[in-house]
Amino acid sequence: MTNRDRLLGITVALLWGLNFLAIRAGLDQFPPFFFVALRFLVIAVPVVLFVPRPNVPLRWLLLYGTGFGVLQFLFLFWAMNTGMPTGLASLVLQASAPMTVLLGALLLGERVSRRQMTGIVVAVGGMAVIGWDRFAHASLLPLLLTLCGAFGWALGNIGSRQARPDSPMRLMLWMTVIPPLPMLAVSAVVEGPTAGWSALGSAFDADGVPALVGLVYIALLGTIVGSGLWTGLMSRYPASTVAPFSLLVPVVGIVASWLVLGEQPTVAALCGGVVVVGGCLYGMTRPRVGAGEPTVSLPTPAPARV
Repeated sequence: MTNRDRLLGITVALLWGLNFLAIRAGLDQFPPFFFVALRFLVIAVPVVLFVPRPNVPLRWLLLYGTGFGVLQFLFLFWAMNTGMPTGLASLVLQASAPMTVLLGALLLGERVSRRQMTGIVVAVGGMAVIGWDRFAHASLLPLLLTLCGAFGWALGNIGSRQARPDSPMRLMLWMTVIPPLPMLAVSAVVEGPTAGWSALGSAFDADGVPALVGLVYIALLGTIVGSGLWTGLMSRYPASTVAPFSLLVPVVGIVASWLVLGEQPTVAALCGGVVVVGGCLYGMTRPRVGAGEPTVSLPTPAPARV
């Protein structure tokens, strides 16, 4: 990998890590389910008008959009709205990586190597440490909701992989068309039919500017720029070379939330996070040539494009 592309990988991690601050700003203004619909709606409208639909089976597009777009962000935004710390959310969401490997084995019949299974066990151990810490110091519900979001992201990874698009960028853009209508329906039932739209109207006051800036950041920098750069890197290098950059996302998220929001994770949570990231990194990297590890073909977890 060239130095230029390494810099691009770090840039993507920065963009996606700071995305969690933008989410936090949006949730201070908008109801969580409405905010999910809104973040995709601002991209979906121009996509439908100007971007040709990718030539992929509809079922895989729907699975990608439902898993990655609906389930991931429904549970993530719900979790953050009920007390999940911003930095910790960026870390726990990385549980989608081992979940993707397991779903590939269960749903697609793909083999899991000993190295990957070891990484999964280590990552689950780290999650257990974080869960124990949350149970001891705060509610466990936000952590469980974030893990449900990670599971939705893993389902979306399966749909994205099975779609086998000729243009990954077009597939990603058309994924944004799936979430707005179901999430608007969920928002109307749970949050009330006018709550989200009232919040959107008041967002144009001075107090709502941070939320609008956060929305623009998520849509343009987090989704279009970040995903565009990532798609380009994935097209030029093996997934095992590019994917480890995603593990910088929670590092950026935790540091940014500490500097901007004053969040101070506990020592136990940080130790658990190190174990999670270490397990994911170990499972994603290839063994040395001649090490005797069986060759497998598994779905590559895309990093958090929040």
